[in-house]
Amino acid sequence: MPKHSQHRRRGKFALDADDIEWLDSTPATDDGPPEGDRWSTWDQSTPTEKGPKPYPGWLVTELAAVDTEHGLLKTGKEADVHLISRGVPGTDRICLLAAKRYRSSEHRLFHRDSGYLEGRRARESRMNRAMANRTSFGKQVIAAQWAVAEFGALCRLRELGVPVPYPVQILGTEILQEFVGTPDGYAAPRLAQVSDGLDDLWRQLVDAMVTMAREGLAHGDLSPYNLLVHEGRLVIIDLPQIVDVIAHPAGPSYLERDARNVATWFAAKGVAAADPDALAGLLRKESGRT
Repeated sequence: MPKHSQHRRRGKFALDADDIEWLDSTPATDDGPPEGDRWSTWDQSTPTEKGPKPYPGWLVTELAAVDTEHGLLKTGKEADVHLISRGVPGTDRICLLAAKRYRSSEHRLFHRDSGYLEGRRARESRMNRAMANRTSFGKQVIAAQWAVAEFGALCRLRELGVPVPYPVQILGTEILQEFVGTPDGYAAPRLAQVSDGLDDLWRQLVDAMVTMAREGLAHGDLSPYNLLVHEGRLVIIDLPQIVDVIAHPAGPSYLERDARNVATWFAAKGVAAADPDALAGLLRKESGRT
């Protein structure tokens, strides 16, 4: 298979008008669960809207499960992340999930979306026009694209062995993913808050970025604030703006910016191997964009 053939594939998470009908409808709720805030939404996602198989053993997929809200983990301009537990009442089957919920079109959306969306197109011309004109419908399409893009990126990177949270499912503008933190609900710290083990974390990051570059991908907004550190392991988060380095007209510039952002931070912390120019050059070579 050619070096970049995989990242040219489209369709698994392609978006058309029918895919965003949920934006104007509210799911029916007949009977509430005996406890918690809602029944598990696992059965509401199609097979292609669920994470890669085999499903991890810790994931609760039973239809009798309920979801319980435990508060806000992170707020942002585009989306908020909530902590939820999914468990089967009366049993010890329970797991913690991070629920990333993209904002509706009535709220502030995607302050940098025009650059990232340059390399993405919907299948229908009316959707592309609406996106370009930022109509109300166009903003709905953009919101849907960001959610679909992030879920697709998580699935793809997970299958490549890149350290990202396991993507559980997508339903509308909500992405449920593995919660990275302690069993009692304390989120893992961001890299920006960590001062120990930086040499090893640097090596982990370079390995991950090289794997992505070989697939023609760049995070697009990588920084010490969207890298988590959990038990000595680096985890990459916040991937809605993932960039196809080959298809996007400014792809190489995003690749280089990611490299310089993280390498400059590590270098300032005393990691001798962290060289912004060297990392940028390595990623360009691995992506075939030298």
